[in-house]
Amino acid sequence: MSEPQTLIDSHHHFWALDGSVHYPWLEDEVDDHFFLGDYQRIRQPFLPADIRAQVPEGYRLAGTVHCEAESARSAPEVETAWLAQLAEQQGLPIALVGWAAFADVACEVQLDQQMRSPLFRGVRAKPITAGRPDQYCSTLGVRGSLQDRNWTRGLGMLEERDLSWDLRVPAWHLADAARLLEGYPALRVILNHTGLPWDRSDAGLAEWRKGMQALADNPRVAVKLSELGSPMAAWDEQQNIALLAEAITIFGPERCIFASNFPVTGLNASYAHWLAMVEQAIADAASEARQAILHDNAVRLYRLATG
Repeated sequence: MSEPQTLIDSHHHFWALDGSVHYPWLEDEVDDHFFLGDYQRIRQPFLPADIRAQVPEGYRLAGTVHCEAESARSAPEVETAWLAQLAEQQGLPIALVGWAAFADVACEVQLDQQMRSPLFRGVRAKPITAGRPDQYCSTLGVRGSLQDRNWTRGLGMLEERDLSWDLRVPAWHLADAARLLEGYPALRVILNHTGLPWDRSDAGLAEWRKGMQALADNPRVAVKLSELGSPMAAWDEQQNIALLAEAITIFGPERCIFASNFPVTGLNASYAHWLAMVEQAIADAASEARQAILHDNAVRLYRLATG
């Protein structure tokens, strides 16, 4: 019998919804602007046992990287401390990406508090972006945008501390992000969700490819093969597999990592189904890199200790 394929899930979320950590979007009013629409099905606890139960036969989950799940912004260290405790008790996650208020005077304190956890690797802080490409110009230069120097100073704080930045912007902002990162040559960046190619028109995908290439030209940027749900297009499995394969070709297999974005991706596909889609993209674009994309690259990029 062949050995199971080792797997690192480099982007998922846990929440208990028991008061340990407050998640306004899950526990208070529903966010009517959630990018995948109705998310009622995921407004329930999702914990280590739940993600382990999702992994199909033939794989061994060697570890996971938790990405911040938009907990109460007043105290991001609460989620980090809870995750560290969860890891000690249940073995997952083995690393985490937190949050910090880049434009706030508290940012440095928030980073340093979270760095007390040996699991803390970096930050996902989302800039202000346009919800659609035709709204792009309305966000340029506004407070909290990629052009706001007060906000982007947070990137310098990450660079100084050797922390990574999880970058999450829709495709029409990828080129802006690439230009911004020219000013932070030592910053390690992991692009979330395959660059969010929400606009599936020919023009929209051309812009996605241009932005992806601009980021790939920076050797310090990697990409998560994750979440291809779109607020502008129906779920299209074959197109999504093709986009995953393109991302592998653009960045090169050594800078691509598997990620589930569970439980959110579960709104469109099961864990096993999403994993099979990534596997197909690997087979189509870089079959020799299966071990690297499913495990080794995440170990290197997030500096993981795995068994």
